Amino acid sequence: MMNVTDVSLRFSDRVLFEEVNLNFTPENCYGVIGANGAGKSTFLKILTGEIEPSTGTVSLAPEARIATLKQDHYEYEEYSVMDTVIMGHKRLYDIMKEKDTLYMKPEFSDKDGILVAELEGEFAALNGWEAEPEAIDLLAGLDIPSELHGQKMSELNSSDRVKVLLAQALFGDPDILLLDEPTNGLDTKSIAWLTDFLINFQNTVVVISHDRHFLNNVCTHMVDVDFKKIKQYVGNYDFWLESSQLAEKLQADQNSKKEEKIKELQGFIARFSANASKSKQATSRKKQLENITLEDIQPSSRRYPMVHFKPEREIGNELLYVENISKTIDGKKVLDNISFRLNKGDKVAFTSMNDLSITTLFKIIMGEMEPDNGTIKWGVTTSQAYLPKDHSDEFSNGDLTIIDWLRQYASKEEDDNTFLRGFLGRMLFSGEEVMKEISVLSGGEKVRCMLSKLMLSKANVLVMDDPTNHLDLESITSLNDGLIAFNGALLFSSHDHQFIQTIANHIIEVSPHGVVDRPETTYDDFLKNKDIQKQVESLYV
Repeated sequence: MMNVTDVSLRFSDRVLFEEVNLNFTPENCYGVIGANGAGKSTFLKILTGEIEPSTGTVSLAPEARIATLKQDHYEYEEYSVMDTVIMGHKRLYDIMKEKDTLYMKPEFSDKDGILVAELEGEFAALNGWEAEPEAIDLLAGLDIPSELHGQKMSELNSSDRVKVLLAQALFGDPDILLLDEPTNGLDTKSIAWLTDFLINFQNTVVVISHDRHFLNNVCTHMVDVDFKKIKQYVGNYDFWLESSQLAEKLQADQNSKKEEKIKELQGFIARFSANASKSKQATSRKKQLENITLEDIQPSSRRYPMVHFKPEREIGNELLYVENISKTIDGKKVLDNISFRLNKGDKVAFTSMNDLSITTLFKIIMGEMEPDNGTIKWGVTTSQAYLPKDHSDEFSNGDLTIIDWLRQYASKEEDDNTFLRGFLGRMLFSGEEVMKEISVLSGGEKVRCMLSKLMLSKANVLVMDDPTNHLDLESITSLNDGLIAFNGALLFSSHDHQFIQTIANHIIEVSPHGVVDRPETTYDDFLKNKDIQKQVESLYV
């Protein structure tokens, strides 16, 4: 149990949130949501005690242990992988090291014997004999091979470091687990494993994530940072989103009688509950949803950008031919004899265990990098627009304002302050915000600028390398809807399960050793088909 009582956080010129009162209980998972900058990560730091609130308290049950996902990926460079994981339970790790020191003493006194006996008792009480097997299971679940367990963290690549730190947070059955963006840097298999782990976790979880599919699967409650308040709602992300939209509709419908509104709410809850899975979380949610009243659901103050791509011309029959593309970078083969053909109407999700393979392929397709061999042929009726993963070069002239930056990509008819201001307003750059210099923009603001550029291009083919990176949930939702409605062709990569599942009608797995090409296939079907997954695994052997 963790209680938040009358917590406020104020800075000299800003109130982040005030009078927060929440209870976090075992067997529940709480997803913290809110616009970028609303204070989600800051709130987690208050829960851990890293930041002192301006007013109020955070109280825990006696002896409760909090575990967090460390953000400093270089904090444990000199420790082995195994030690780093077990350090997730600091007291247990300290006992292990103190025991080892005592047993190594050349002269072992009676006093040492008494101390060792006490340490052994506490070690057993903390389930110390199962520490290493538990760490091995966690690392195996996150696909860290046993040959790495004795290596130092400094010897691991960045992706494996992230997984080890996640295993550290999960280790030792913490009473309260606080996770800030735990799916960042994880592959599809590791995300699925983490999802199952949290579904079966018996204690309290508080998690921040921009992955809607993940939030929907693991969360029993949403904790919404909005209106300078933090409120708790029963249900997963989709329920929160749809119920807030329903609340707005009911609030606007002044003619509807209360009985009619109650009936509509009950029908909504019944439809939502019927679609829930049989997981522990879903069962817990369903029981609590049945007690929701009209007063429990609230409209949100969220603002959603208007993302709409309208191609200037229709694509003809030929879209793209890629034949025998190979590329070696820094002596390492990134692509080898990659071939596929895309057709009009294709919305293709490119997936890979190696993001560099996709990024390199997209750069070659867009003419930004030359292949070692192979050919690319676009259909004569196609026009392409590109959102690269690294778009820093697009913002190298930091003195430009947002409106003047976008003006570079506007046609003569669009080169008008009124038009550009209106366009940027729909992308949430309102009023004088359009005069901000691009050098001070956040990652999410830069992506919204890039999306604006792509919309102005009127291209009938969009190539997007991980476009949801840096975006908040509202912008991801709007981009998701905009790409579903787009009547051109799309080539994209993403780590967002729901984004891929709802947009793609064609999946291509890219590896340094070839592709698995599955037209007319959804992402869920691609992942669930055992024959397809055997083909994918064979690419990486």
